Amino acid sequence: MAVRILQRVHALTAAIWHNDHTSQRLHADQDLEWVDDTLPDLAGLREEGRRFDLIPLTAVWMHLDEQQRAAAMPAMVSLLDTGGRVILSLRHGPVPIGRRMFPVSAAETIALARTHGLDLIHLAERVDPHGRQDISWTYLALQR
Repeated sequence: MAVRILQRVHALTAAIWHNDHTSQRLHADQDLEWVDDTLPDLAGLREEGRRFDLIPLTAVWMHLDEQQRAAAMPAMVSLLDTGGRVILSLRHGPVPIGRRMFPVSAAETIALARTHGLDLIHLAERVDPHGRQDISWTYLALQR
């Protein structure tokens, strides 16, 4: 999955890759550094030795299949400073036609995170904020 990586202060966040640079234009007045890298490996950031206090993944994790998630977790952990956090949301429900999504549970994600040295510090389950009855979300905060 191609993503554009956004770094500000000591946070890393994934943004959908727009070839037309829409995100960069929308945030042109902000002091942001845009770095191209891809999940699951994040090889460029790891090669540069970057470290972050926060990696938020909003509606990203379920776009990776199980094998990609298994590769992405240690890659993200290697980018976290001690005490750093990964905050992510997991979408549950039917996959829209034409979209690439995979089922992923909180239990699977927590277990994977624990095998790579992350502790669960928050778990919340919520209805869909857009009112879709067949969609729900799980929010996790994990700490190194």
